[in-house]
Amino acid sequence: MFVFLSKVLDLLLAPLSWGLLLGCVGLLLRRRRARLAVGLQVLGLLVVYVFSLEPVANGLQRWVEAGAVSTYRPDVVYDAVIVLGGAVDADATERSGLPEYTHPVERILRGYELLRQGRARQVLLSGGTLDTRPGALVEADILARQLRLWGIEPERIVLEGRSRNTRENAVESERLIRERGWQRLVLVTSAAHMPRALSTFEAVGLKPDALVVDVRAHDWHLRGAWWQPRASNLAAGTDALRELFGRLVYRLRGWA
Repeated sequence: MFVFLSKVLDLLLAPLSWGLLLGCVGLLLRRRRARLAVGLQVLGLLVVYVFSLEPVANGLQRWVEAGAVSTYRPDVVYDAVIVLGGAVDADATERSGLPEYTHPVERILRGYELLRQGRARQVLLSGGTLDTRPGALVEADILARQLRLWGIEPERIVLEGRSRNTRENAVESERLIRERGWQRLVLVTSAAHMPRALSTFEAVGLKPDALVVDVRAHDWHLRGAWWQPRASNLAAGTDALRELFGRLVYRLRGWA
């Protein structure tokens, strides 16, 4: 139920949803409260415009990435690198028959590098699916297939394909880690996700080092077309807002 509600709340955390909602309310009120209706419609357009600007998106991204710090130690050979899911486009993968990725693809790339360099003996791939169809693709399986194609031995790959969110990533991973007796661990995930992910793993008793990837924020500078709205900026800002809300929910529930 929590997973379902979290996906519904995602819609309410999107500035595009706010703008559309304000616009719809304005349309409903256009006959009874014409001035208020116009004001709401203008406000809706303004919300979408502001959150589509690069400085706003970058500011939100810097905020959400501020607590991400890598504690990875290059002189340590880790028992396992934990790679969290969220990097696979399951629908595109199903269509093409090959692994297809989204922005956080650096998660699996860095995990692969640690394995190839001998900095980690094994990898734990943590990521399931929200798709309830029989035979739906599981992200951990897709990532494992990719690693095997890149030459990683199957016996070095451990799968956790039951989790549907960060909390379940931690709970399911802790069980597998305890069974194998791993001690030295490094967690790989995106910069925006790392503060919540690391604190969630710590809440279940694990103390992994952190390797931050997928840094999306940049230094403050205005580019020539900073005032032009972009869908990519709207998407980036929305992702940042969702992550901030996720941290709040996890703290309130005692998961982090």
